[in-house]
Amino acid sequence: MSLPHAILTALLEKPSSGLELTCRFDKSIGFFWSATHQQIYRELSRLELGGLIRPVPQPPSRGQRKEYEVLQAGRDELTAWVAEGQDPKPIRDALLLRLRAAAVVGTHGLDAELRRHLAVHRGQLDEYLDIEKRDFPPERSADENRLHHLVLRAGISLETFWIEWLGEALQSFPETDPQVS
Repeated sequence: MSLPHAILTALLEKPSSGLELTCRFDKSIGFFWSATHQQIYRELSRLELGGLIRPVPQPPSRGQRKEYEVLQAGRDELTAWVAEGQDPKPIRDALLLRLRAAAVVGTHGLDAELRRHLAVHRGQLDEYLDIEKRDFPPERSADENRLHHLVLRAGISLETFWIEWLGEALQSFPETDPQVS
């Protein structure tokens, strides 16, 4: 149920077309809630049919571009959803399952996969730190976007955790050096 809420959030931040939304998902919301372009367009239609959003009147043009804005019913829905309780989701990660399986069948080839994951998490952490430096410099008001920054800090903390954990996991392989890669 969270994709419609992610879209409502993005539209409340800035009325957008479907294409603009997909680009914004790729650059921000998609870091923690991913969706394909088809899912976003399908959900826009549902939200419009449900009376939660509407297309903003546009000047005549050759294309069929629709820019959407959130109606009061959509804002009310999002407000209610923000206040709802939800239990944390259990971790479901294939890499953790692979480690468990390796305890039974052996670790052949697993170190390469751990190194690959380590490189991915290091790259993601670098990207998050670049975003933090660009969008949240110390001289900017801490209150201005504190919740956006808090979400980014969660991503930074998660990537830091994975990097540390993967380093520890790689140390359990006597023939590997976690600093390589």
